[in-house]
Amino acid sequence: MTAEGRDPGLQPERTRLAWRRTTLSCTVVALLAVKQALHDGASPAGVVAMALSALTWLGFLLVAHRRVLEMGTARPQPLSARGALTAAACTIALAVFAVAMLF
Repeated sequence: MTAEGRDPGLQPERTRLAWRRTTLSCTVVALLAVKQALHDGASPAGVVAMALSALTWLGFLLVAHRRVLEMGTARPQPLSARGALTAAACTIALAVFAVAMLF
């Protein structure tokens, strides 16, 4: 297929779907954190980790929502460094909070 035959709408659509899948994954992780924190009784550390997981999830949700909206435009702009850093930090934070709940 030549460059002229390429549909420019396919790449933004795949990217939008990838952001939605990642958001769904973060939602599952946050819900599992809530379940884990409440499973053995709500300890103070578990409640803090659960609250931080919820805030982290909201931060990721905001970044992902903005990106999905941007991918809906005719010529989407690249993801900003701030957005990429926020998404990465939220992902790492969710992992750290999950480990913290184990101890």
